[in-house]
Amino acid sequence: MQSIESSALEPTKAELKGLTFGEKLVRFIPVYGLLILTAFLIILFSIMLPDTFPTMLNLRAILSDKAIIAILSLAAMIPMAAGRIDLTVGYGIVIWHILAISLQTLYGFPWPVTVIIVLLLGAFVGFLNGILVEVAKIDSFIATLGTGTVLYALALWHTGGRQVVGALPDGFYALSSTFVFGLPITAYYVFAITVLLWLILEYTPIGRYLYAIGANQKAAELNGIPTRKFVVGAFISSGVMTALAGVILASKLRIGQASVGLEYLLPALVGAFLGSTTIKPGRVNVWGTIIGVSILAVGISGIQQFGGSFWVEPMFNGATLLVAIGIAGYAQRRKGAVKK
Repeated sequence: MQSIESSALEPTKAELKGLTFGEKLVRFIPVYGLLILTAFLIILFSIMLPDTFPTMLNLRAILSDKAIIAILSLAAMIPMAAGRIDLTVGYGIVIWHILAISLQTLYGFPWPVTVIIVLLLGAFVGFLNGILVEVAKIDSFIATLGTGTVLYALALWHTGGRQVVGALPDGFYALSSTFVFGLPITAYYVFAITVLLWLILEYTPIGRYLYAIGANQKAAELNGIPTRKFVVGAFISSGVMTALAGVILASKLRIGQASVGLEYLLPALVGAFLGSTTIKPGRVNVWGTIIGVSILAVGISGIQQFGGSFWVEPMFNGATLLVAIGIAGYAQRRKGAVKK
């Protein structure tokens, strides 16, 4: 499924040559427009809510609350780079956070062993998704929707619709509750993953191959790229990161319940899609995804502090997703017109 064509539209040196400063600025506005909008919202809310928004407490709350969404958005971004979509980022986190607790409370596993088991299971689900998409030739949307639904059903069966609770070790709680230099440790997880993915996708053959597959898989195969191996690897990476997000969620909530997790699917996809409209518009990219998550976090936080109701967040996420898809589609049509 060629969900997102991996063809960036950022201006090249040849296109910028001979342009005035004003013309260059206009050319770069679509590239960094989302970043500019994020900065504008931060300034706007800081002026209108000086007592609550521009505070360290609010910064900590945003970083803590949105770290899981950021990890899931980055997880979804990896298959998108190869032109696929992975819906198990929303369903998988349900069962992974439940298992991260039940393996300790019900079966007595030490928390480090539990984390390893959950990550391995996440890798296995990613591998299964890759096989369904690349070997069975099932559309990635359908395949991951089916896999995700099965995972959700297993979570319901395992819990019986009840909460999984119990005493957990302090070391497991520390995975999400620790503060480093005044900021939650989850923010450092996101930063480390972001830098690692950025280096891999932008400066290694793996990243170039994934983008080549996303742009045109047949052409990539004709150029000798083992497309099946890289697509399966993309799904495995997504599965591991989803499992990691589940572990962090379990450490944060300290209980497991099947009703928690699905609400992360839409914002995670919104963040990934928004990432394809900035920095390198026309293709998903790491820093664009982080900016996409940031504008969601800033916008929702500001609106809620103005007294927005409980329905504001899903409304904001859904509307932003529609805008993101529209911008991405426009960028692709524009690229096609330029080529012609």
